[in-house]
Amino acid sequence: MKKLVLPLSLIVPVLIFSQNRKKDTATTKVTDIEEVVFQKKVTGRTNDLTNVKISAKEAKAVASISGGIEGLIKTLPSVNSNTELSSQYMVRGGNYDENLIYINDIEIYRPFLIRNSQQEGMSIINPDMVSTVNFSAGGFEPRYGDKMSSALNIYYREPEKFEVSGEASLIGGRLTTGLASKNKKFTALFSGRYRNTNLVLNTLKEDTDFNPTYWDFQSYLNYHLNDKFSMSFIGYYSKNDYEMVPKQKSVTFGSLQQPITVNIGYAGKENDQYKNMMGTFSMNYKPTDQWKLTLDAFAYQNREKEYYSIQSQYELQTFDPKTQEPVASYDLGGQIEHARNDLFVRTYGTQFRAKFSPNVNTDIEVGFKYEKENLKDFTNEWKLIDSAGYSLPRPEVDPRTGGTGNLKLSYYIAGNNNIEPSRLSAYAQYSQKFYWGASKVFVNAGVRVANWSFNKETIFSPRFQFAIKPDWDSDMLFKLSGGIYYQAPFYKEIKDLDGSFNSDIKSQRSMQLILANDYEFFMYDRPFKLTTELYYKKMDNLIPYYMDNVRIRYSGENNAKGYAYGIDTRLFGEFVPGVDSWLSASYARVYENIAGKGDIPRPTDQRFRFAMFYQDYMPQFPSMRVNLTLVYAMGLPTGAPVMFDSNGQPDFNSAYNYQKTLPSYKRVDIGLSKVFIDPKDKNKRSGFWGNFQELTLGVQVFNAFNINNTVANQWITDYNTNYMYPVPVRLTGRFFNVKLEFRL
Repeated sequence: MKKLVLPLSLIVPVLIFSQNRKKDTATTKVTDIEEVVFQKKVTGRTNDLTNVKISAKEAKAVASISGGIEGLIKTLPSVNSNTELSSQYMVRGGNYDENLIYINDIEIYRPFLIRNSQQEGMSIINPDMVSTVNFSAGGFEPRYGDKMSSALNIYYREPEKFEVSGEASLIGGRLTTGLASKNKKFTALFSGRYRNTNLVLNTLKEDTDFNPTYWDFQSYLNYHLNDKFSMSFIGYYSKNDYEMVPKQKSVTFGSLQQPITVNIGYAGKENDQYKNMMGTFSMNYKPTDQWKLTLDAFAYQNREKEYYSIQSQYELQTFDPKTQEPVASYDLGGQIEHARNDLFVRTYGTQFRAKFSPNVNTDIEVGFKYEKENLKDFTNEWKLIDSAGYSLPRPEVDPRTGGTGNLKLSYYIAGNNNIEPSRLSAYAQYSQKFYWGASKVFVNAGVRVANWSFNKETIFSPRFQFAIKPDWDSDMLFKLSGGIYYQAPFYKEIKDLDGSFNSDIKSQRSMQLILANDYEFFMYDRPFKLTTELYYKKMDNLIPYYMDNVRIRYSGENNAKGYAYGIDTRLFGEFVPGVDSWLSASYARVYENIAGKGDIPRPTDQRFRFAMFYQDYMPQFPSMRVNLTLVYAMGLPTGAPVMFDSNGQPDFNSAYNYQKTLPSYKRVDIGLSKVFIDPKDKNKRSGFWGNFQELTLGVQVFNAFNINNTVANQWITDYNTNYMYPVPVRLTGRFFNVKLEFRL
């Protein structure tokens, strides 16, 4: 038997085939190829055709406040985010809650009560521990869970020897230690991080005392008993404390012809705490080359407190368009916001996965998962709005006495919930590679099924992927994927606007179809890849929601349907020899129809977006390096505020009466670095510096052009005209960060 060994592609997944075939041409001899294999085994290799690989090395280098991995993901064409302080993102018209995140095939969760992007802190993903990053923007395979938008799967690495690496900067630092036994049977990776974004938040144009501190600790342990059996453990603990004492701020908005200034004074403070813990234990058994069995046990616990009592008083002032002098008449008002929200989430369970590969071209996978959930939620949140002495909604007037009725709050949410449901899910999928004539074909199809005891709903999700690589001179790969994807409800979706849990809520559903093309070519003697994707989503059983900064509040009813469509393009390659860069562009629309009232844009309707990640170095001084991320995105709909009914509950039909749009989001972040010690250098230094494998000093310029982006609107009511003014909530300004990285 002849064996042909091919190099591993760094750009797209290479199809592997094993089949006798003959090809006759005028210039070639008849050749029998019985097996085609990879030259190297890759950790976290996947059959998912929609997958995009993200470099962990580039993620560590990118200039990003929110996090390295997510910072790079936000430069992909299908991903959108209108804030740099949050690691959350929206994909193809979906919201922040519609994205799956895995670490070593174990699903993880983000904090649930986050309202403002600066509360979030650090992403759970530690770039120092990452080996492989797989990201799918839709149409992903059945082994991934039940959410409608995307799947991100992170695989942690095993150190090969003792190592120490770290980073120190003006906003925090991290320290990572790796261990490996002489026989490589035991490996351990420990990492701790600390961050305080007070200096960054001080670039906000307001007088506020911030004290945000975030820190976490992670460990990854592996023991290989023999070539067939191994065990691993992942431990994670994080604690985020966010304290804010607002004092005053002044915001100017409106137009050049009619500028408006609002001066706001504050009293009170906000104090939030978020504690997350996670532990996973995995056993891997490979009795033969054809079989791989994995058993995982996992537990996740999240403890969140959101406490604030803030009183604000505002003065709304307009100016004469000719003289620019303040107009004598102005509005005074104020509001009080109060919350004592506590949330406890505990999830634990086990999952079993089996993979059978009868030959190099075929994979059969099955999996089963059991989860037990414990949700304890205590909510006490209300808001009082006052304008010129009148409460909004205004108390009723008794016509008999002329007196007013009871004081009414703008809204009041109260709940005391405790549920312990269980969730069962299973999947099966089949992957096959074969020749169709001279063309290479890949097929991946399967189904998953899930049941949740809380709403007694069973969902059935068939999914498929198909790819064909024609035997053309041009290197083209055509892909078609899709299926039925559900958004299985959890804490946010089941919580009604009155604060109670709704057991009648059903899963939202999305039917997706994605057509894609990958074109690989050489330009300037360097490899490039152009990816183009067209997609369409038809959605039903939707739960309408509105976005308050980065918090999503659902209506509690499956009374909407919608659709989304778009086109994504990405040019990837070596714009500069030896380093990868890319350009991304997308056009997308997403609409919803609430209770049959007609189509309107969803709050995540992004429209046009352009992004770039670019790396460069000085040819004469290759140790001087630069990376740049650039994002331009059209503004998201704000909808104008959700109106409140006589009972103080939001009325989502008001979205049809008001349609506003945020300004475009524009941002450039630059990272400059000088490499003093490069691991590629053959000349090893002596003395103290000889202990370092790598030493880099860098300067990061966040928001290099100091653009005042807007993340949301704060709505202030003029009682005389009942007009609601959208006062922009600004994001951070320009900030210079100094960063030192080392590795021993």
